[in-house]
Amino acid sequence: MPSTLKPRLLSAAVLLCAFAAGAAAPAALTGAPLDLLAGDASGEESVEEAPPLASNVLRTWERVIEPTKRHQKEFEEEFHGNVDYILLDSHKQASFPVKCPMSNYSKEACLQRLAQGLLVYSVLLKQVEKEYPDNSILRELKPGIPLLVAQIKETMKRGERVSAPSSSQEEQLLKQLDSPDTFQRRMTAHSILSHLRFFLIDGKRAFRKWETPRRQKVEPAA
Repeated sequence: MPSTLKPRLLSAAVLLCAFAAGAAAPAALTGAPLDLLAGDASGEESVEEAPPLASNVLRTWERVIEPTKRHQKEFEEEFHGNVDYILLDSHKQASFPVKCPMSNYSKEACLQRLAQGLLVYSVLLKQVEKEYPDNSILRELKPGIPLLVAQIKETMKRGERVSAPSSSQEEQLLKQLDSPDTFQRRMTAHSILSHLRFFLIDGKRAFRKWETPRRQKVEPAA
């Protein structure tokens, strides 16, 4: 890695740690490879099986995920099949929030990480909007994120710990994504949308696991 990139990556990592301050069980960020390309994993069980509040959150989650399902198709159409979608993983930036590990994290800490991550992605989406101001996925996606964050906070014991990046943090995040190269900027924008999709899918799966009561096994009659 060129030496000039190291301070930028370190700075982004420090920013993410600052956003996650107050989590009950801090842990190192882990990568989220593009491992869901073979199919859609956004729906596993009916949301009606979850408690009412959780069901509302899951429905919002589904609405936010829905437009991202078109992303791979639109990406391939834009580049006429000359660029592999899987290459977006190599354009991942250190500032991209990643999923909450299911081990060594409490439910509260993971909910905070999910809500905080969505707020960071809201900032990163400004780079997408700058590069693709008429993007239909972005237009449908953006309004649902603040609602989803608010609903996640309602399920938390200490929702007030979730806070949006400051103006200086936001400025630094966006500065690190900019590039004089048009192709690089476009790949970064698509990488944001792609990684946000997987962040949403993984987050919904984790939330469902915590909030959906397990079915009681019915013992066979003697």
